[in-house]
Amino acid sequence: MISEIDSALDDYIAAHIDAEPAHLTQLNRYTQIHHLYGNMCSGHVQGRLLAMLTSMIRPRRVVELGAFTGYSTLCIAEGMAACGGVIDTIEINDESADELTERFAAADTPGVEIRLHTGDAEEVIPQLGGPWDMAFIDANKRRYTAYYELLMERMPSGAFILADNTLWADKILDPEANRDAQTRGIIEFNDLVAADPRVSKVILPVRDGLTLLRKLG
Repeated sequence: MISEIDSALDDYIAAHIDAEPAHLTQLNRYTQIHHLYGNMCSGHVQGRLLAMLTSMIRPRRVVELGAFTGYSTLCIAEGMAACGGVIDTIEINDESADELTERFAAADTPGVEIRLHTGDAEEVIPQLGGPWDMAFIDANKRRYTAYYELLMERMPSGAFILADNTLWADKILDPEANRDAQTRGIIEFNDLVAADPRVSKVILPVRDGLTLLRKLG
């Protein structure tokens, strides 16, 4: 549950960063009205962070696990605008395919090709093969460690992995919540990357937690 203090702080942050682009404001509102679990949408603050991190990393190929309604995809595409490139975005819910296809086709993302793939990310990633310069993980929390290992095999030295929801509404600190499969999946992932010498890592306490990893040589 979000406290009044947290909500006020979120509002303060949103008022003191770049404005949310109008098309993303509309998409966020549409997501909240027409989709269950609309809070899964990245939203204004995290969306601006994704766009900025992407523009700093300057990837030419990106893979996204979990498109949902495409908000984060469009933020990543915005960050790639200067150099162009390809985004492979994977969404397990095939009922969203038509909506996402139309949205990406209509998006103003010159120089950036968005390729939608429907299916289980663990099956799709090997089919796509990579390599990717950046990955954004925002899919089944139970399978984060599996996604991580699949991606590490297909990303070069210097590549970045961004993993969403790694604080999981602070359930990672609650012994009772540890019995929940999704919480256990996040804890397992956090413990794995913390001990992994193949990457440098930092957790940003933004929204529900965003882990930024860089693959070492």
